[in-house]
Amino acid sequence: MTDSKNINNPVGQGGGQRKKLSRAERQNNGPHRNLDRKGAADKKAELVRKMREKARAAENAEQPGDDTA
Repeated sequence: MTDSKNINNPVGQGGGQRKKLSRAERQNNGPHRNLDRKGAADKKAELVRKMREKARAAENAEQPGDDTA
């Protein structure tokens, strides 16, 4: 067995290198969070689209036509 300077960290004893974690992953907000955010953005876009359609319909109902004399 090879020895290291630190008895609690013997060189060559299992493990290996750990994957470098991004800041978000270190905060337990890994790749699954991106999917959640994408889903939320899709829902918001759909809601905005529906609201705009309702606003257009209401605007068209207020102005049935141009009655200029």
